[in-house]
Amino acid sequence: MSTNIFDFLVIGGGVIGISIARELKSRNQDCSVCILEKENQFGLHASGRNSGVLHAGFYYTANSLKARFTKEGNQRLTEYCEAKNLALKKCGKLVVVQNESELVWLDELMLRAKNNGVPLELITDEESLTIEPRAKTYQKALFSPTTASINPTELVKSLLLDAIQEGVQLKTNTQYIHRSCKNSIKTSNGTFEAKYIINAAGLYADKIGRDFNFSKDYRILPFKGLYLYSNEPQGALKTHIYPVPDLTNPFLGVHFTITSDGRTKIGPTAIPAFWREQYKGWNNFNIPELTEIILRQAGLFLSSNFDFKALAFRELKKYSKPLLVSLATKLAKGVNIKHYRQWGQAGIRAQLLNIRKKELEMDFVLEGDKQSMHILNAVSPGLTCALPFADYVCDQIEGKIKEG
Repeated sequence: MSTNIFDFLVIGGGVIGISIARELKSRNQDCSVCILEKENQFGLHASGRNSGVLHAGFYYTANSLKARFTKEGNQRLTEYCEAKNLALKKCGKLVVVQNESELVWLDELMLRAKNNGVPLELITDEESLTIEPRAKTYQKALFSPTTASINPTELVKSLLLDAIQEGVQLKTNTQYIHRSCKNSIKTSNGTFEAKYIINAAGLYADKIGRDFNFSKDYRILPFKGLYLYSNEPQGALKTHIYPVPDLTNPFLGVHFTITSDGRTKIGPTAIPAFWREQYKGWNNFNIPELTEIILRQAGLFLSSNFDFKALAFRELKKYSKPLLVSLATKLAKGVNIKHYRQWGQAGIRAQLLNIRKKELEMDFVLEGDKQSMHILNAVSPGLTCALPFADYVCDQIEGKIKEG
């Protein structure tokens, strides 16, 4: 096969990869930009399987990249969906507490919101009922007016159409195999070469990064997320309802999510997966990945800085519908297991693990040089942050090229 040559080559056709490709093309009109996607269509993994929540940005410390991008990302995607007439539900979010000991965390979240310039209201339990009559909280709650929901699959399709109109080239059914030399890579669809390569491969970003001598201290640790859908009528709940989060953990706990079409779901789980694309049953079974991940998990059971053992056992129990519903009853009134029968499609969180520190990375992680850039960690709220994060990645690329 002949070699395909481009100025910029993006590996991975999720919302992050598409956004980076669009921004590169915007800044370099005369340059060729191409996205490689291993599937037969774009956005089939994390980008099409996430909650669809546009987060506000009050969970994150002010010095983090997540804090830097979430507020702007929320605003820009809200405006984008409105301009494109995409599904958008401005339902807001309540953060509720169960007892007096959790009240202190509301103050911490209010402080983070203030530091990040994010609108957030501290309200009484009575005031929370005017927003959501079914909400259960102890004395106080937080209300985030800018949290919303979109349809992530619809968003990916719209961004992709924009990319095509802007001159970005697309290659589907093109799976990365290995790096050939310098900036030449072998794929299932021939050899590709570029002046600059961007790795936005999600679940496989760490493996590709190692081919370019990056990701030495990092490995992807996959977690399976499942939501349980309610068969109640649309509008049964008016707003997202979340518990107070454990701010040392990247997972937000079981909560109520309102979809862009008004349906209610509870979840997600964060169940350790045994191979990277373990969405359902034995689909995509991969023995080398199974071996590697089980050994990694076994090591974390023995020693980790985030109590992997407790996390794993706690999350595995959530495969039980009665338990998941029971956890949800702490957040809202009138929750009955008879309404919760249907699991949604599974998603896999490409959570980055620092194998040297034995801890989960809580923020975006990038590594790169004058020839390539690797987005190693772009987990939640990656969807919300996609547009300003793409700007940042392109700034980093320009800086690396100038340094070279």
